[in-house]
Amino acid sequence: MQSVKIDALTHPDPWKRSLCARIILLTIHELDMDKVAGAKLRTALENAGVPDEAKRLATQALRTVRTAQQKAQKQFSFLRNATIAHRDPDALLQYRSIRQLDEREVMRIASEFYDGTHLFLSVLPLLIRQVGTWPGLLNQLKSRPRLATENGNAKSI
Repeated sequence: MQSVKIDALTHPDPWKRSLCARIILLTIHELDMDKVAGAKLRTALENAGVPDEAKRLATQALRTVRTAQQKAQKQFSFLRNATIAHRDPDALLQYRSIRQLDEREVMRIASEFYDGTHLFLSVLPLLIRQVGTWPGLLNQLKSRPRLATENGNAKSI
């Protein structure tokens, strides 16, 4: 997103600005946050005994990212389907959709997305420090047998 952001805002060719804005939209739309920050992350933080305040900050940051993502998905789903991902066979519809794209609105949503990712990246070192402490490591070790039993695997460490 960083590599196309400047062109999405300032390129003299409106077609290139639109293309860059669509790349940003596709990136925001297709990002699967639950793969990296879903239930497994929450479970890992819980198992490590990360303080509630750090978990709250991480949740708040991820909520901001997801909110921006949902806005992009809701507001630009037609554009994504017609011109970016599935490409509608109606070439004139594609052309009109591309020409009418509001790059400023895309950048407003991208800014919200950046705000959320910035918040998450600022809390990430705190989470890593908490997980890597001796109490955090011991809590993780204590949770392993319980997790193995819950997953139907009776192995112990």
